[in-house]
Amino acid sequence: MGDLKQHSLIKAQERLRDQVGHALRAALIAGELRPGSVYSAPGLAAELGVSATPVREAMLDLAREGLVEPVRNKGFRITEVSERDLDQYTELRTMIEVPTIGRITKIATPESLEALRPIAQEIVTSAREHNLIGYLEADRRFHLTLLGLSGNDRLVETVGDLRKRSRLYGLTGLDEAGKLVSSAEEHLELLDLMLTGDAEAAEACMTRHLGHVRSLWAQGRDEPVGRTPGRLGSGSLNSSG
Repeated sequence: MGDLKQHSLIKAQERLRDQVGHALRAALIAGELRPGSVYSAPGLAAELGVSATPVREAMLDLAREGLVEPVRNKGFRITEVSERDLDQYTELRTMIEVPTIGRITKIATPESLEALRPIAQEIVTSAREHNLIGYLEADRRFHLTLLGLSGNDRLVETVGDLRKRSRLYGLTGLDEAGKLVSSAEEHLELLDLMLTGDAEAAEACMTRHLGHVRSLWAQGRDEPVGRTPGRLGSGSLNSSG
């Protein structure tokens, strides 16, 4: 029984680390944690209402993804993504996702594509309701689930990693201005085109969508955020999307 209790404790610690990691990613996206700034694990832990250990573990996870970098005796610096980085990530995603969408259009069943419609609608609804975390989480699920219809798990992992590295900084202003809605609606358009079996049109839509996302990245870097930099929003650990 002692071993089982220890196993349960480990699982609980892992879940907390994952929750903290999610909260920190959300704070990065919302602009509450700013590129180039250094944050200490104890300081972030105090704001999140947890101990420093899961924060430190979560930050190490983010470091492995290239989102932060350790600063000796100080904490972690939020890494900056250059315009060149974003262009290269977009180029890679286009090379991978566009032809894959064309192939999926030819092989996927209508039922498997229709199963994604509720997620596509969730993206639109979240954008209209200014639910940034819900928008990004639904967007992630839609794209990775859709690519999963290719049957290539490694491809899905690669795109998932590229999405993390090309994260959106400070989208709060864009969200409040309603500039994410048109990008959100492209997911429904893509599904409708794929359901017609027109692979060429679906590829063109995906190319346009990725270009739209890239333009949002550029705008998001320039938009002032609506929250105080460096302060995490309340209830971050409960934002699961």
